[in-house]
Amino acid sequence: MKAFKQFVNFFLVILLVSALGCASTATKEGTGEYVDDSVITAKVKAEIFKDASLKSSEINVETFKGVVQLSGFVNSEADIARAVEVARRVKGVTSVKNDMRVKGNQ
Repeated sequence: MKAFKQFVNFFLVILLVSALGCASTATKEGTGEYVDDSVITAKVKAEIFKDASLKSSEINVETFKGVVQLSGFVNSEADIARAVEVARRVKGVTSVKNDMRVKGNQ
């Protein structure tokens, strides 16, 4: 019986350590957040690609804890505004950081 209790305690400690290893911090995403951010990134990319006025493969999308960062090159300021608007409409996006540039204006 004593061996069983030791095994149970050992198992609970391992379970607790595993759960804490998946927790997030201010600079590191937890496992669930990473998956959520990957889904948000994919949805934003899909929406940008579907938009007839954007269809730009030069827009990069990254997401960290729901904050989407757009970077890359577009043809006009209107395309920048449109890409930001499209990204903001995606469910799960908490804010959008714009780091896009107009081609030829560096």
